[in-house]
Amino acid sequence: MAYELLTLERHDNGVAVLTLANGKVNALSGALVAEIDAAAQELTDSPPSAVIVSGGDRIFAAGAEISEFGGPDEAKVIGPEIHAAFDRLAALPCLVIAAVSGYALGGGCELSLACDYRIASERAVFGQPEILLGIIPGGGGTQRLARVVGPSKAKEMCLTGRQVKAEEALRIGLADEVVSPESLMDRALELGATLAKGATVGQGICKRAIDEGLSTSLAAGLQIELDAFVEVFGTEDSQIGVKSFLENGPGKAEFVGR
Repeated sequence: MAYELLTLERHDNGVAVLTLANGKVNALSGALVAEIDAAAQELTDSPPSAVIVSGGDRIFAAGAEISEFGGPDEAKVIGPEIHAAFDRLAALPCLVIAAVSGYALGGGCELSLACDYRIASERAVFGQPEILLGIIPGGGGTQRLARVVGPSKAKEMCLTGRQVKAEEALRIGLADEVVSPESLMDRALELGATLAKGATVGQGICKRAIDEGLSTSLAAGLQIELDAFVEVFGTEDSQIGVKSFLENGPGKAEFVGR
C-alpha cells in the first residue's frame, strides 16, 4: 500500500527498511501510528529477513502528538492503538533493528523498545518524559523499558523524565551498539544482511521462543524451548545446516530460508 507518513523499502537481500517521515520531529500522531500498524501487517503477511526502523538524522521520533491528547476518553483510544501497532511490529518473525539517530523520546523511545535490537548513533538520546506532562508512558514504556534496563532504572527514568545519552544507554542496556552518525545505517544494513544469509525461519522460531519465555516461568519457558527445538528440525535449513557441518565444518552452510 501507499504510505504518506513513512516509507517502506524492501532490499533485494530480503531486508526491509521502515523510515518515519512525519515532519521534522516524527510526532507519533494517530495517523502515523495507523501507518506503522499497516506496515507491520504488510511485513507480517510477507515476512522479510530483517527489518530496520529508522527516523530522522536529528530526531528518531520525538513522541506522541500532544495536541491529540485530551482526557480519559481519548486515552482509551490512543493507548490501545499504539499498543496494537507496536505489538504487531514486535511480533514479526525476524530481528527488528532500531537505527536511532537523535532524540527517541516518549513514544519514540517506546517504538525503539518494541524493536529487538537498538543501534544508536553517538548523538542519540532516549527518554520517557511523559511524567513532565503529569502523565505516564502509554505505548509500552513502563513494561518494555523495565524488561530491558531493569525495574529500578526504568522507575528512575519514568518518574523523573530524565533523558539518557547514547553512552549511558549502552551502559544500561537500552542501546546495544553505539556508532558514529555517519555509519549508523551502514551498520544496521550490515547486520540485516548478515541475518538475511542465515537460517531465517529458525531465527524467527528462536525469537518467538525467547519472547514467549520471558512472559512465563522458567519451567514453562524451557518447555517452550523444547517445543521450538523440535519445530526447527522440520525446516529445510536445519537439514542443510547439519549436513553442511558434517561435510564441511561450521559456518559454510548456504541456507534457503525454508
